[in-house]
Amino acid sequence: MSAERHTLLDGRLHVYRRENSRFWQCAIYLSGRNYRASTHQDRLDTAMTVAREWAFDRIAEDRLGARSLRLNRSLAMESIATAATRLPKGKTFREAAEAFVAEYQVLTQGERNPDYVSQKSAHLRLRLIPFFGDTPVSDVSAGMIQDYRLHRLNPMAPQESKVGGRRRRIEKPPSRSTLHKEIVTLRQVLKAANRKGWIAALPDMSAPYKSSGKIAHRAWFSPEEYKLLHDATLERARRPLKQRWRAECEQFHDYVVFMASTGLRPDEASRLQYRDVGIINDEATGQRILEIKVRGKRGTGYCKSLPEAVPAFERLSERNTPEPVSPIFGKVQRQLLNRVLDELGLKHDREGNLRTAYSLRHTYICLRLMEGADIYQVAKNCRTSVDMIEKFYASHIKTRLDTAAINVTKTSVRKQPSRSHVAGERPSDDLANASLEDR
Repeated sequence: MSAERHTLLDGRLHVYRRENSRFWQCAIYLSGRNYRASTHQDRLDTAMTVAREWAFDRIAEDRLGARSLRLNRSLAMESIATAATRLPKGKTFREAAEAFVAEYQVLTQGERNPDYVSQKSAHLRLRLIPFFGDTPVSDVSAGMIQDYRLHRLNPMAPQESKVGGRRRRIEKPPSRSTLHKEIVTLRQVLKAANRKGWIAALPDMSAPYKSSGKIAHRAWFSPEEYKLLHDATLERARRPLKQRWRAECEQFHDYVVFMASTGLRPDEASRLQYRDVGIINDEATGQRILEIKVRGKRGTGYCKSLPEAVPAFERLSERNTPEPVSPIFGKVQRQLLNRVLDELGLKHDREGNLRTAYSLRHTYICLRLMEGADIYQVAKNCRTSVDMIEKFYASHIKTRLDTAAINVTKTSVRKQPSRSHVAGERPSDDLANASLEDR
């Protein structure tokens, strides 16, 4: 069994740790006998201090001829306390977090979304620093990280009393994705501390008892559901509840058609300007489509729309009379979208997944796959990977299953009967003679 090993006292004292133990052991060979003991410590520096003092005691006992080999627990604990007071505390987690934020903001300038960068500072300020605080960064262990997970998933019950004249807000446990983002920020802080030499290695940060997560498809609109949504937004555009809302309802209807016909992300649509979109005649299909220059989280890419997006874009251009640099949509009309979905009973799918503006992108991808589009071309047009589409979209599309390749029946080969079983044929003379001799 392999173990981590270190030597002290010119190679006479060995400090090691077995695979299945979290405590360091020590051993020394004196007068033809090997002495072993546990330091009861999981930190290497403290274990070496305990092992060295234990070895000096064994050497003294060996010189005096003593045979008692027990480790005095009280002396070990006193030596641990003494060693702990002598050891430098090192950098704290707070200092490591400040160093990480300083370098992260500079190194990612222009390469990361500013909101994503500020999110890291929020994780540290609101969650991680209040928990780890002035703990030495070298003391942040796998057990402490697990304690942080439990702390976040089981928030303390709020007190009934009012604080400052206001009732305390009940804190809900975070979602799995939120907790994952906080752990990612924690890992980045520890990596920064490791690069600066403040810690030797990163602790194990994997979540224990975790099995493979269930792969759930993204919330989308089936063809029937999308038709309901399309007709509802069209009816609002034609007959708004109030006349002063007509422009907003017409804009929203064109937004739904545009998004479901291009597969853009909501943030990409918000950045889209009129100069980024052009109407072309596609040579391959002979149809009028939109050629869009997309600027989003994946950088700059291109998208070719369905023909249904062309009338929507023409209505937008005619209604708004924009400048080339004017945004086409701007912010997403979330309130109007939620109102329409609630009226139609489409706010959640049958799995309980929440439908948002992102669901229009998911609808585009799923409908393209149902029509038999090439998955690689769909991935390029949506600026994503084939693996993501296979994992979150294609797994629940029934038209992706090839019946001819699944319902294959193996053709049975009929064996020819042997000559001895042919009707009317008598056995050979040799077999007949052999049966007579047996008698």
